[in-house]
Amino acid sequence: VDQDHAYAWSRTRKGGWAIAQSPILGTTITLQRLKKRGYISLTELHLQLNPSLCEPPST
Repeated sequence: VDQDHAYAWSRTRKGGWAIAQSPILGTTITLQRLKKRGYISLTELHLQLNPSLCEPPST
């Protein structure tokens, strides 16, 4: 995204929820980019802390 569009979207009065649902964020902030910058997925963290959730229930 070019700098002018990024600036325009950052200055909107629509609020965080509206911007979170915008196509511009869906194409610029991806899970791959977040992971590359060192962010950890909450799902991955939860599964690391609770590995028993991946096991089938015992009968």
